[in-house]
Amino acid sequence: MAKVELKKPIVEEISANVKDAQSVVLVSYCGIDVAADTALRKELREAGVVYKVYKNTMMNFAFKGTEYEPLCEHLEGPNAIAISKDDATAPARIIAKYAKTVPTLKMIAGVVEGSYYDEKGVNALASVPSREELLGKLLGSIQSPIANLARVLNQIAESKGAEA
Repeated sequence: MAKVELKKPIVEEISANVKDAQSVVLVSYCGIDVAADTALRKELREAGVVYKVYKNTMMNFAFKGTEYEPLCEHLEGPNAIAISKDDATAPARIIAKYAKTVPTLKMIAGVVEGSYYDEKGVNALASVPSREELLGKLLGSIQSPIANLARVLNQIAESKGAEA
């Protein structure tokens, strides 16, 4: 079997993983020990993020002609990709958390919801809370004035009842 036929399924696998992805983050995983890598992979898997190490040439073939093509210029050295189809900020958040303990682990670049981000941009995305946290904060801010109004009305009713 020719080498091209052996490589084609890998390129198709990468293409299938990045298709309809909300975010793809390119990670340099140099210098991470096995225990930290296992913990990182477990947390990414629990968050619904696909994290795999592929050859740079395979990623290059898969990214050509797609919105992920700007990542091709960063394909040097040992790289992995973290792909999320649900939460756009999950890969950046989780990898940034582990990068604090493993300084050689770093996010190189990423494409989030069709927009290319360099290293600084991806690190900035890591500070954005998850969708669930943002919805919780929104619900709390909507609920707060209503709860305060109900509390004030209840106190007025109790004070009127005590006067009578």
